[in-house]
Amino acid sequence: MRQGPLAGRYPAVAAMVLLALIPYLALSAALAPLTSIIGHDIGAGTQAMALSSGLANAAYAVGTVLAVQLAQHLPQRRVMLVYVVFLVLACIVTASAQSIVMFDIGRIVQGFCTSLLLIAAVPPLALGYPVSKLKTTAVVMSMCIFGAVAAGPAIGGLQAQADAWRPLFWIVAVIALAAFALAILTFEDAPPADPTSPVDIPAIGLAAVGCVAAFFGSSMLATHAFLDPIAIVPLIGGLAVIVILIVYQATAPNPLLTIRSMLTSSIPVAGIVLALLAAAASVSATALTAETLTSVYSPLHLGLLYLPELGGAFLTAVILGQVITRRALQWLPLVGMGFLALGILLFRIEVPASEGMTLLASFVTGIGLGATVAPALFVSGFALRATNLQRVFAIVELMRAVAAFLIAPIFAHFAANVSGGLNRGVGIALWVGFGLAILGGVVPVLIYLGSGARPKTPDLEGFLGGEGPAYPSPPLLARLRSGVGSGRGHAVTEGGN
Repeated sequence: MRQGPLAGRYPAVAAMVLLALIPYLALSAALAPLTSIIGHDIGAGTQAMALSSGLANAAYAVGTVLAVQLAQHLPQRRVMLVYVVFLVLACIVTASAQSIVMFDIGRIVQGFCTSLLLIAAVPPLALGYPVSKLKTTAVVMSMCIFGAVAAGPAIGGLQAQADAWRPLFWIVAVIALAAFALAILTFEDAPPADPTSPVDIPAIGLAAVGCVAAFFGSSMLATHAFLDPIAIVPLIGGLAVIVILIVYQATAPNPLLTIRSMLTSSIPVAGIVLALLAAAASVSATALTAETLTSVYSPLHLGLLYLPELGGAFLTAVILGQVITRRALQWLPLVGMGFLALGILLFRIEVPASEGMTLLASFVTGIGLGATVAPALFVSGFALRATNLQRVFAIVELMRAVAAFLIAPIFAHFAANVSGGLNRGVGIALWVGFGLAILGGVVPVLIYLGSGARPKTPDLEGFLGGEGPAYPSPPLLARLRSGVGSGRGHAVTEGGN
């Protein structure tokens, strides 16, 4: 097999993954203070810019599903090179955009390629190296998603302060180019995962239709009423199609995604519920509270007020790396939900928050975000066979993208249009977010209790060796269905297969 000069070198491969995922995720979080500047430069209004973000996020969500299908039938490292090439081209097109059409094309391809790379590159990084490297992989994974997002407001504020946006986008293009160089240097030819598996056109089609429709509808809320047909019809219709996708994959004889095994096993269900509610709850704690302060502070000052969120995310990423081989891994998401609820509550004490409270609340919220979604993803994946990890990542990221990116415009719409003004609307949204965070801590505990599941030290050597799940996961609500106490010992050891 053909290999690059740095093939198998873990630091180079991890750096490639980090650089490949940062551009889109960091830009998505940095766009808020830059939107008006970009729109003025390329001749786009508020609705056009909102639609641009909506379609890019839809592409990110769809890519998680398509990436699994492509990995089954195409040489995985070769096709990953194609993803990186298109990511570089997309970054160049976006940075040099002279019209909203060019900007949209670049952003959509950026989102699409980022999710393709996430599903194609991260699971092999986790499975292709010894357990000792898994600790670093967990840190890289957490910082790719949440570190980049947490740094976004400060980066965007810096550019907005300079009344410019293209330098940031050109820097992002250089980062993508560096990821491409490392992808070539670390190239290690790998065969398709399962060339004999069927091509699931319905799953891909449902994901595409559902995500595009739902995100289109939510983006229309920037200038339309919630019950306006152009917003509510595609929004509700798209969500219905996504539900149909989940039901179809749970009942299909040869599904593309391992939804059936995940939805019938207690620990993966608990992890998915927690990740979804954490993503939804966090929306009110960051974007909305920042909106209440835009008229008080300069873009750079405001971005720096939310920079402690990056420190919190980094802290929990390091903690995740330390506990990923221990029983404490299954406790970390629950602790993270507590911090997320506390961070939202701190923001709610005073709307708009003072400088000191914003600094404290953003740090606590960063801890909560870093300690919830990424750890829950690993907790869910370890409860199934290692061969399912790529599909687990795809399912969780698809649902997280829908929960986070789709709910944000809805929350913003209601906050801006509630009687009493923006501050009152944000205050209500914060209470909703707080309730979601509490629910995200309670429901997984009830699932564990009702199923007879218990936190256990993961057998990662056996997991990476393909012997089975890292720990047993009882069938969903087995204890309740069989009578108190009788659900113990009925473990799912085959990952639902």
